[in-house]
Amino acid sequence: MDALSDVLKSVHLEGAVYINAEFTAPWCVSAKFGLGSVRARLAGADQIVFFHYLTEGSCKVRLDGSVDTMHVSAGDLVLFLNEDGHVLGSDLQLVPVETARLIDAEAAAAGNLIQLRHGGGGVATRFVCGYIACSRSLCRPLLEALPRVLRIPLGEGSASALVRELLRAGVSESLSSRPGAESVLAKLSELMFAEAMRRYVEDLPPEGRGWLAGLRDPYVGQTLALLHGNPARAWTVDALARKVALSRSALAERFTALVGEPPMKYLKRWRLALAAQTLLAGSESIGSVAEDSGYESEAAFNRAFKSEFGFPPATWRKLSVRAGAEAC
Repeated sequence: MDALSDVLKSVHLEGAVYINAEFTAPWCVSAKFGLGSVRARLAGADQIVFFHYLTEGSCKVRLDGSVDTMHVSAGDLVLFLNEDGHVLGSDLQLVPVETARLIDAEAAAAGNLIQLRHGGGGVATRFVCGYIACSRSLCRPLLEALPRVLRIPLGEGSASALVRELLRAGVSESLSSRPGAESVLAKLSELMFAEAMRRYVEDLPPEGRGWLAGLRDPYVGQTLALLHGNPARAWTVDALARKVALSRSALAERFTALVGEPPMKYLKRWRLALAAQTLLAGSESIGSVAEDSGYESEAAFNRAFKSEFGFPPATWRKLSVRAGAEAC
């Protein structure tokens, strides 16, 4: 399995909200979506990615606290990686209306499709919106490689048609409220996000840096695939270099330049992220998790885990399970 697929496996929805939004010129709205607004339906989630897909019209987008304005139009997918507040509108000089004031609270609580309508009655801009919940530690390589907000112009073609159909299916499922709809919505959004990330990687400039650029490098990409394919193996830079047919020093330098950290540090953090997921998912013993994570002793695992997450594994698991239960 390639590294991108491995990380995308961790993009997991606990629930889904789809919003059909229609704004007519002139209009301006402000939105801030965070864990607090969907906490009751996302027990255990610690990272939210929101998206807007424009089905008709165009508008401007600006993050709170930024002066940079992004122009988006029909066929564009806009993703917000850090729960940032943002302003959208035909005219961003207008006083924005908070989208929270336009949402039917009962429909949102029931998990039904939310309909938003606002504006002056002129040219219409329409969106489908939703969210994806994931593990911050497992998605760290991907999240750190992406900007706070990104626009992915889907345009035409088979991949674009796939995303459009996925979103249409999501809206249809939200409207139907049939048994199993929540699970279907989860899978639809996961597929949409995966396709968007593939498109984003394909469009990166050749001189790009970061984890996503590393995936495309013939040597670093192979190295990431090896680390993700068998993270518990006692890898060394020498062993990796032999596998990818590059010298040890050249691989270390190339990997660090693109990914932003040395191969062994990357592997350590990925092992710990996987361990955290295992601890949260079940009752497996700390010693067993340590062994599966490639640590020779439980004590060494405890030290590494505390350094990464701030608590030893047993304490971290108790706190995380308690937080999830309180959110339900």
